[in-house]
Amino acid sequence: MARPAAIGIQHPADPASFDVAAILGALPDAVLVVAAAPVANGDAPAETIRYANPAAEQLFGIGAAHLCGARLGELLPHDSPLFALIRQVVQHGATVSEEGVTLESPRIGHHFVTLKAAPMSDAGNAVVVTIHERSIARKIDRQLVHRNAARSVTAMAAILAHEVKNPLSGIRGAAQLLEQSAQPQDLELTRLICDETDRICALVDRMEIFSDRRPLNRMAVNIHQVLEHVRKVAQNGFARHIRFVETYDPSLPPVLGNRDQLVQVFLNLVKNAAEAAPANGGEIVLSTAYQQGIRLAMPGSDSRMKLPLVVSVQDNGSGIPEDLRPLLFDPFVTTKVNGSGLGLALVAKMIGDHGGVIEFDSQPRRTVFRVMLPIHAKGDEE
Repeated sequence: MARPAAIGIQHPADPASFDVAAILGALPDAVLVVAAAPVANGDAPAETIRYANPAAEQLFGIGAAHLCGARLGELLPHDSPLFALIRQVVQHGATVSEEGVTLESPRIGHHFVTLKAAPMSDAGNAVVVTIHERSIARKIDRQLVHRNAARSVTAMAAILAHEVKNPLSGIRGAAQLLEQSAQPQDLELTRLICDETDRICALVDRMEIFSDRRPLNRMAVNIHQVLEHVRKVAQNGFARHIRFVETYDPSLPPVLGNRDQLVQVFLNLVKNAAEAAPANGGEIVLSTAYQQGIRLAMPGSDSRMKLPLVVSVQDNGSGIPEDLRPLLFDPFVTTKVNGSGLGLALVAKMIGDHGGVIEFDSQPRRTVFRVMLPIHAKGDEE
């Protein structure tokens, strides 16, 4: 009796063949093949990238054509723990892994990862490196926090509309009646009452959008047309002094979304970025990309949706204050003198209604908001 083929080993006669490049391309973890070279004390790291999968391209923000052949020391600080790990593999010829490593640079931002490195047999000093992003659980946590913040604003909007707005109308009416018989020195006080009630009513009107529970009318939306519309509006208005850089992936499929709401979301993010950017040399980078492996639950449903489309809005401002970051998507949190603090809370609600996720990474001269959205498939119209 013939012995069965071992599990995981392809039978030579099997007509179905697997493309190794396709397998590596499907992995959500970044994979690099690095050629290590001896380095004298004090010299810059000489490790050269020989291969990078699509997840590595996304991590470093560079296409494979430019990534392959680049020195790793041009992408990461010379004291990064990744270099020590690679040299340890070269020296001992054994697989090494390290948990809870921080990879950080102005190009890639801040990443909390697990590193694994292994020698390639019969390939000299070549080392295979995998970089596993450990922040996906944090993304899920942030998504839940953002949705809870949006729900709290929704409840607050309903309370304000019923319990505040109506009494304010009565107060304003009473102030107008008093104004008719008030002494000249008291007119300023009655006018102050009217102005303040008008201001609070306007704030309530802005919040009423949070209590809109109607289902979204979603369809196939070209995200690049949305971003182009937002850019034109910004450059002809509040962002005249800003230089825009667009790095788009033209092969992206359409988004499953509501065009008007997506325009509002990215207009809000671009406006915040324009206000954060310096008056001289201000720059906003709009980028799109496709990423593998992100699946999150739809709000109010047991179903799960893939979120492979990533839209990023990056500015070169001074960054978000550390104490505001955990509360950034909560209502009434703002650093603006005349801001209401509802803009990002509204953004969080709209992205949550789309089943998407919004996250941010901030450091001086580089703040990035990333929005992950579902793709449109045939029959998805609601």
